[in-house]
Amino acid sequence: MLAMDQGVVEEWLSEFKTLPDSAVSNYAASLKDKGALVPALYKVVRENYSDLLEPVCHQLFEFYRSGEPQLQRFTLQFLPELLWSLLSVSAARDPHTSGCIEALLLGIYNLEIVDKDGQSKVLSFTVPSLSKPSVYHEPSAIGSMALTEGALANHGLSRVVYSGPHLQRENFTAQNRFDVLTFLLLCYNAALSYMTSTSLQSLCQLSSRVCICGYPRQQIRRYKGISTRLTVTSEFLVQLITGIHYALCNGEVELGSKALDDVLYRAQLELFPEALLVGNAIKSSLHGAALKSNNKEGARSIQVEITPTSSRISRNAVTSLSIRGHRWKRHESQEVSVEIDAAQGGVAIPEISVTGVSGERMANGDSLRQRPESDVLGAASEVSPDPRGHDSCTRGQDVRRQKSVRRMVENEGSGSASTGRSQY
Repeated sequence: MLAMDQGVVEEWLSEFKTLPDSAVSNYAASLKDKGALVPALYKVVRENYSDLLEPVCHQLFEFYRSGEPQLQRFTLQFLPELLWSLLSVSAARDPHTSGCIEALLLGIYNLEIVDKDGQSKVLSFTVPSLSKPSVYHEPSAIGSMALTEGALANHGLSRVVYSGPHLQRENFTAQNRFDVLTFLLLCYNAALSYMTSTSLQSLCQLSSRVCICGYPRQQIRRYKGISTRLTVTSEFLVQLITGIHYALCNGEVELGSKALDDVLYRAQLELFPEALLVGNAIKSSLHGAALKSNNKEGARSIQVEITPTSSRISRNAVTSLSIRGHRWKRHESQEVSVEIDAAQGGVAIPEISVTGVSGERMANGDSLRQRPESDVLGAASEVSPDPRGHDSCTRGQDVRRQKSVRRMVENEGSGSASTGRSQY
């Protein structure tokens, strides 16, 4: 470290200790005007054996514990670099040089998991519905969704996912390391719009290094740092992808694209479905988009497709009124078709259920005779030539057949009666 950078850091360390509580807000607002301070602090964090590392970590923790939002964001901008320093030292199995960094990260974690009263926080997240637009999707891009009873029942309902309460940690272990780091990245992503371009670049570099170290892609990226494979979790990669997405849309196109590819590369090797799903979705949404590389100092945002709003309801909108209207129209069309068939010569008579047709047994046990073939042909010749009256004509044939059966039964009954009278 140069003597000039060391002098800037030492001045920064001394001036905050003498500040009264009433001047903390003004001091926090003046930090952005110190252009040489942030690069000098980055150099201190990257040098694990620097004598200024321990007092710098203690000062950053005091900033975060003060509760001033601007001072907390000032500390959070160094979080990606602090995470890489911790992971690289852990991979080198030299924990003695990272004691102050561990204390700083654990202190931020323990402050964030409780509220002002010291009670454990329970974070809530609302899962967006596919039927409503969000920052990640538009219903119009998905296509027509099936209008089922389940879809109507769930329409307008929001699903809320809860996280917490989280346990306090006193030290890092192999079991809790990535639980703590994932939660810290969640806090960092919540303040992404306040992060500087230097911090976003550090996040992209952290993502690439964590995912490629110890794998063949490290040779492709020509990274000459540690060559030990670092253990990661799917939740940790998802938080990295969230920050990379923001960096891609805010000036860091080259570094962000490489970082996203590296994270997807590691997620494929580890078979992490959550990271693959989120990463590929963001990559698909950015495919062909005109990302502006010079948008580093402009308004912070992410690019999404917005459907133009309309002041009136679409004619194709499915409502309860439209469903009832569709039923009425259907019934009216059926009544009109019956009237048309009757006007064209068809017989609009409801079917009469008569048992015993075509030789079946009647109720009195008498067997009916088969119709002559000539009657069948004669009935077939009476079919209407109009194709629209085919169904009504078929019903007419059945009614005629049933009437002929009745006449046959009546004739047999009258014949038997006359025979009885002649015998007497």
